[in-house]
Amino acid sequence: MTQGPRGEPVASASRSDQSLRGRVERGDCQRDAVVDPLFRADSAGADATDRGVIASSCAAVLRLADDWVWDSWLANDRGEHHLFFLYAPRALLDPDRRHLQAAIGHATSRDLCRWDRRRDALVRADPPAWDDLALWTGSVIEGPGGHWHLFYTGLSRGEDGLVQRIGSAVSDDLVTWTRSGSGPLLEADPRFYEKLDLNVWTDEAWRDPCVLPDPDGDGWHMLITARAPEGRPAERGVVGHARSHDLLSWEVLPPLTRPAGFGQLEVTQPAVIDGQPLLMFSCGPGHLDADRRSRCAGGGVWVAPGDSLLGPWRLEDAVALEHPSLYAGRLVQDGDGQWFVLGFRDIEHGAFVGEILDPLPVVRHGHGIRLTGG
Repeated sequence: MTQGPRGEPVASASRSDQSLRGRVERGDCQRDAVVDPLFRADSAGADATDRGVIASSCAAVLRLADDWVWDSWLANDRGEHHLFFLYAPRALLDPDRRHLQAAIGHATSRDLCRWDRRRDALVRADPPAWDDLALWTGSVIEGPGGHWHLFYTGLSRGEDGLVQRIGSAVSDDLVTWTRSGSGPLLEADPRFYEKLDLNVWTDEAWRDPCVLPDPDGDGWHMLITARAPEGRPAERGVVGHARSHDLLSWEVLPPLTRPAGFGQLEVTQPAVIDGQPLLMFSCGPGHLDADRRSRCAGGGVWVAPGDSLLGPWRLEDAVALEHPSLYAGRLVQDGDGQWFVLGFRDIEHGAFVGEILDPLPVVRHGHGIRLTGG
């Protein structure tokens, strides 16, 4: 496995969860999951079945009684997994409204199955601020001096949530987070990226920062969900790129990919599995070109082969994982070296589910990976 310090944007391993594959195969994850004092994951079936969206083969290890849960990201500190996730109240009724109500929750686990919810990592700022409407997906990584850095997406009320920017917060313990200054770290540079134009796209895409150490030890890289300023509007999705030598000051650089039939490449994560560099990202059927849409069986987690953790990646060879509703997948490795994908249940039978699935085992398959089915 390729890995920097103890953040998990690339992936992480821990001896404490070395029996995870066996637990998944036996179904222990869904039986043992503890995620909310008001709700155990093993009691999810009745409620979900009433809504017509539960499948016996899709069990959740993180489901909250009062909130939807979707995008998530991981960090590992001395064998303890820290899961950061977006959540919003089910009381909103319409799940499409959750995006402008999102905050960043936090849970911990030793085995990726049994999760204890902790206090929230970060919530929207008091207005007026660049992130006073909602907080979106990010990544956590350990930097120099043992300080943890949370990079996240912020939206503002003053712009009706239409413009995305990236900021950061710091922590010494992964529990208490303090924003880094009063402004964002970086935003889309019009030299390289599409800016807000509602005649072209629904927002200004500049989100989901994935930070990883330079493979040669020369600072840090940030991969970003972004869009090119030219090309067919529905196919401009690219992997944005920024670089830093200290995790504090960042330079926006040209994208690492070119448009390749995806409207957006969300929640990117590079990894090396059995010697094969790859890029995992998400894009739903509604944001694919016609050819890819015809070959997409559902879900929306894609894997593209590459030459290194920083590409180039062959997006034309990207293949979707065969799962009906998995989205925002994150690769994680257990103590035995087995790889898993952790993601959320998106749309099933026409309804949004909003809960984190069991870890799904994967293996290398050709130049990519495939789900093994437990």
